[in-house]
Amino acid sequence: MLGRKDFTPDEIFAAIDAVRTQLAAFRALPAAASGDLEATYFNGMTLALDRRFVHRLRAVAGKDGTPLNELEMIVESLTNNGGVLRPLSPIKYDAGTSVLEIGIGEPIALTAEQFEKLTTAVFDELSAKFA
Repeated sequence: MLGRKDFTPDEIFAAIDAVRTQLAAFRALPAAASGDLEATYFNGMTLALDRRFVHRLRAVAGKDGTPLNELEMIVESLTNNGGVLRPLSPIKYDAGTSVLEIGIGEPIALTAEQFEKLTTAVFDELSAKFA
């Protein structure tokens, strides 16, 4: 697959709808059932979200610590770093200005609120850069 420099509005809206559906399904679970499941569920949802926008070109995504690049770092860390946030070259990441403020070396265990916050920022960026 060649790198992509754009995504269609339909692709972005489909992802937004999928995220809304998944958040609603999780929030409909009884509190007792959702507590132990939350981090596993939303870490997995983060992997699924990134998959929809894979092959994005660095020239368009940039190197700054944007929400889309934060998503890339989180996914890389979940899949290859044992779920601990690690830096990813050439992204310039600053936890203090990031969406989720996860520090390098900290474990990733996303909550529903964090996932929603990250996806909102990612969709805003995707709409601005790619659609």
